[in-house]
Amino acid sequence: MTTRPWASPRGAWVSVQRHFRERGIDVQKQEFTAVGIGDMSGDVFGNGLLCSEHTLLVAAFDHRDIFLDPSPDPATSYAERKRLFGLPRSSWADYDAGLISEGGGVFSRKAKSVPIAESVRQVLGIDEAVTSMTPAELMKAILLAPVDLLWNGGIGTYVKASTEDHADAGDKANDAIRVNGADLRVKCVGEGGNLGLTQLGRVEYALNGGRLNTDFIDNSAGVDTSDHEVNIKILLDRVVREGDLTEKQRNTLLAGMTEEVAGLVLRDNYEQNLALANAAANAGSLLHVHEEWIRTLEKDGVLNRELEGLPSRKEVARRAEKGEGLTVPEIAVLLSWTKIRLAEELVDSALPDDPFLHTDLFALLPDQDATRLSPADAGPPAQAEIIVTRWSTTWSTAQASRSGRGWPARRARRRPS
Repeated sequence: MTTRPWASPRGAWVSVQRHFRERGIDVQKQEFTAVGIGDMSGDVFGNGLLCSEHTLLVAAFDHRDIFLDPSPDPATSYAERKRLFGLPRSSWADYDAGLISEGGGVFSRKAKSVPIAESVRQVLGIDEAVTSMTPAELMKAILLAPVDLLWNGGIGTYVKASTEDHADAGDKANDAIRVNGADLRVKCVGEGGNLGLTQLGRVEYALNGGRLNTDFIDNSAGVDTSDHEVNIKILLDRVVREGDLTEKQRNTLLAGMTEEVAGLVLRDNYEQNLALANAAANAGSLLHVHEEWIRTLEKDGVLNRELEGLPSRKEVARRAEKGEGLTVPEIAVLLSWTKIRLAEELVDSALPDDPFLHTDLFALLPDQDATRLSPADAGPPAQAEIIVTRWSTTWSTAQASRSGRGWPARRARRRPS
C-alpha cells in the first residue's frame, strides 16, 4: 500500500475544492489564480500543484528562490511543473525561463533587490509606484496577493493574528515576511503543510470572510491512510497466522488495495469538509450550543479555551449580539475534541461488543476484500478500537448535518496549531 506519499496534499486539495465550490467554481474545470509556499520538488507542494491542470500559479517562493509568472499559460505551466516534480532535487531555478510570461522570472532570495514589472504589480496588487523590492518585501507581497488560492506546501509559519507578536508564531526565520490574517486578500487557503498559520491568524482571516479549515483537518488524509493500513494489516495478519492466507498472498492483496483505499480516504476528506461546511452554515444560530459544550469540556478538564484559540466568554457574547458564530477553524478544534471525548467514552462502554456493529470492522476495507473475511478475524483489542473509530466518525458526520456538530479531525492532534 503506497498511498501515504500523496495522501496529505490530495486530501488537502479536497478542502480546496470545497472552498471553491462554495463560490460556485469547479477547480477541475475552471481556471483560477494561485500563489504558493514551496517548490515542485516538495512532496506536499508538488503533488498539490498537480491536482488541477487549471491552476494559474502566478508566484511562489521557497527557502532558495522566488518564482514569478504573472500571466501563465495553464497547459504549458502545468506541463513544466510536472517536469520539475519528476526531476530529482529540482528547484525553481530549473524552470524553463522561456516558458515564463513577460515580466516574470526566477530570483534568488539572496539578491539585493528584484525588479517589479507592471504585470507583476497588477497580479500581486502592488502599488504602481513600486519598481523594485527586496526579496523579503516581495515574498510578503506574494502572501498578500489578491488571488484565488494560497497553497501552503512549505515549512514555517507565515500568518499570525494582528493581536499576536512575531514571537507567538515561534518561527523567527520568517519574522521579516510574516503577515496578519486580517490583511490576507486571497479568497481561500489550502494548508498542505503544517503550522503555516497560527490558530488565531486563521480565525482572524476567517472572520474577514476568508475560507480555510486548519492544518490538522486538511492534512488528515495522511493519518487516515495510516489508520486504514494498520487496521487492514491487523485483520489480514490474523488470517495469515491461521493459515488461510500466505504471506505472499497477503502482500499482493495489500498492493491491490492501494487505489480503493485511496478512494476511501479521499471520501473521508470530502465528508469531513461537508460536515464542517454544514456546521459553519448553522454556526450563528448554534453559538449558544457550542458555547455550552465548550464550558462542559472546560469543566471536565478536557479543554483549555485560551490554549486552543477558542473565543473567550466575552468574545462569544460579542458575537452573539452581532449574530455571528464560531469560525470554521474554531469549529474544527471543538469538533476534534468532541470526537476524542466521544471515542474515549465509547471504547469503555459495551457498544463495541454489540454484534450489530461488527460489520464496521470491515468498513475500512475495499468491498471485494471485505467479503473474504469474517468478523472473527479481527479479535480483541483491535476490534473495539476499529468499531469505535468508525462509529464515532459516522455519528459526528450525521450530527453535523443536523445540528452543526460535525466531523472532527480523525485522530486529531491534541494540540491544534
